[in-house]
Amino acid sequence: MRGASEREPTGPKINDAIRAREVRLIDETGQNVGVVSKVDAIARAEAAGLDLVEVSPDAEPPVCKILDFGKYKYQEQKKAAEARKHQKIVEIKEIKMRPGIDDHDYDVKMRAIKRFFEEGDKVKVTLRFRGREMAHQQLGMAVLVRVKNDVEPIAKVESEPRFEGRQMVMVLAPK
Repeated sequence: MRGASEREPTGPKINDAIRAREVRLIDETGQNVGVVSKVDAIARAEAAGLDLVEVSPDAEPPVCKILDFGKYKYQEQKKAAEARKHQKIVEIKEIKMRPGIDDHDYDVKMRAIKRFFEEGDKVKVTLRFRGREMAHQQLGMAVLVRVKNDVEPIAKVESEPRFEGRQMVMVLAPK
């Protein structure tokens, strides 16, 4: 029986977890101290009652800062939560039409499409052909061209009208 393997901690390395011999040190006031040994940097951090945190591990030598790690972690979590809050997931809304759509029905669908664009969503316009309507594909193309022309000021065509079986599909995205 093996014990559970230890997970590698995520986030920046702190204090003794820092592997470099020398580090570029920034003290608690934000002043650049310069390149010092790791042992000296940890001693300075302990003297200030704070932690040595590796903020830029890719630099040569790595950049470390003397700060309160608990406070730093809390600030990072707050920043991440704020970024998630302002993030908008773009959805694809679908509008279904028929080749012989009436003017009023068309206007209702167009209002819905415009509302979706205002919310920042993409719109997939699906034109369904039934039975003998397949013989009049030019009518369907005319409806999709009309939609394209009507939304041109507020949206761009992401994928041109194309056939998928018995339906024509066009995807529009807000500008």
